[in-house]
Amino acid sequence: MSGIWILIGILAAAGLLLASIYNSLVRLRQQVKNGWAQIDVQLKRRYDLIPNLVETAKGYIKHERETLEAVVKARQVAIDATNVKDQIAAENMLTSTLRSLFAVAEAYPDLKANQNMLQLQQDLTETEDKIGFARQAYNDQVMKYNTQRETFPAVLFAGMLGFGPEEFFEIDMAAEREAPKVQF
Repeated sequence: MSGIWILIGILAAAGLLLASIYNSLVRLRQQVKNGWAQIDVQLKRRYDLIPNLVETAKGYIKHERETLEAVVKARQVAIDATNVKDQIAAENMLTSTLRSLFAVAEAYPDLKANQNMLQLQQDLTETEDKIGFARQAYNDQVMKYNTQRETFPAVLFAGMLGFGPEEFFEIDMAAEREAPKVQF
């Protein structure tokens, strides 16, 4: 009879452990989703600023149509991205095209001095900073989640319970190191 109670106790302890692991992974996964939502808010703000920036620049940069079209196209690709991996690639492309636009704008003193352009650049810079902070917070949450799901004893159950790994929001380092190409 005491063997049955021991077995019941072991099963109950295993059930509590499994419930605890499950709840922990759910909590961390929700934090990852929240982190992505914070990035998404800032990206939306960035997407809203870009058309105004392009329209302001159009009046001054008559010979740089390719640069303006690249920014518009990169923005649309970023908006259309449907998953984290595609979003990361699109954001890297958009960042690169925006740098090219700002580099080209340096060659146009009237545009550089335009109050609307200056305000848009400042707003975009502030948004880029917020995106950077949101990326960092997201990656911190992904690290916590992935660490939890890969450590013992969660590693034994995470896959069975449907908890797959999350991707970090990483910047393409090769693109970050290159100076934007300006052609006249």
